[in-house]
Amino acid sequence: MTPRRPRGFTLLETLVALAILAIALSAAFRAMGVTTQSSGELRERLIGDWVAENRLAELRATGAWPNPGTNEGTADQAGRSYRWREEVKNTANPLFRRVDVAVFGPDSGDHAIARLSGYVARPLQ
Repeated sequence: MTPRRPRGFTLLETLVALAILAIALSAAFRAMGVTTQSSGELRERLIGDWVAENRLAELRATGAWPNPGTNEGTADQAGRSYRWREEVKNTANPLFRRVDVAVFGPDSGDHAIARLSGYVARPLQ
């Protein structure tokens, strides 16, 4: 009768399996972290777009005729405060002005999270 071989895994096989599992899990957690970070940045950019659109809509709705130059201000959106900077420029048509709005997030420093350009028309008299 031949001796029976014990069933089961050796210690070395178990350690190799655990090492492979640890590497796979760390890669999965890293991927989840990157996805979460990307989602937060996308949210900030979307809110920045809303702030810029609101600023252009406000200029159009009030019939404002801003002077050429740079204007700055803040806007509250989604429970946070965002800075905006608009550059007003003359156009070839004296009845229109170009407005370039840049929006800066609470944590973005001087890096704009959104930019939008639009035109305002001089109110007819």
